[in-house]
Amino acid sequence: MGSPLCCRLSHPNIVQLLETYEDKAKVYLVMELVTGGELFDRIVEKGSYTEKDASGLIRQVLEAVEYMHEQGVVHRDLKPENLLYYSPDDDSKIMISDFGLSKMEDSGIMATACGTPGYVAPEVLAQKPYGKAVDVWSIGVISYILLCGYPPFYDENDANLFAQILKGEFEFDSPYWDEISESAKDFIRNLMCVNVEKRYTCKQALTHPW
Repeated sequence: MGSPLCCRLSHPNIVQLLETYEDKAKVYLVMELVTGGELFDRIVEKGSYTEKDASGLIRQVLEAVEYMHEQGVVHRDLKPENLLYYSPDDDSKIMISDFGLSKMEDSGIMATACGTPGYVAPEVLAQKPYGKAVDVWSIGVISYILLCGYPPFYDENDANLFAQILKGEFEFDSPYWDEISESAKDFIRNLMCVNVEKRYTCKQALTHPW
């Protein structure tokens, strides 16, 4: 069996795949033990994060994703459920997991719609060819949720949700965003930018003052 992608990804913020075994029916993946639970659960518990905490967390995610992108790997399904805390400690580092949808960028055009609707980039929904920029969009959505506790795009109806995402229509609603810095909003606008050419790369995002 060809060695899975994540075998060759070694980064302090990426859950390490240690071994793989297979028998006739199943493939077994032996992963590094990570015990702190999902980011999703901590958001539910906390309501939202301070800018300082959110910024520190997003920096770790950006560094890990930038490393993946340098290796030619696009995650394609970044969301709070796939971000795990290394330990239950308050100051635990965050780890990226679940490479189920990851794909080598050079293995043909990635134009299969995949990912989770609320986090997926407009170019995926528009069924255009896409690349690394889809991960940056998802990190923008995660940043938004960390700061206010709710998602930027939401509708019970998938068609309406997709229409919002395709247009990149999101607001910084009052009163939830009143106390949040202009810098944080600028950061999010640059990540959740419908125009892929203008959307920040991980590298650019890491140099943003926020």
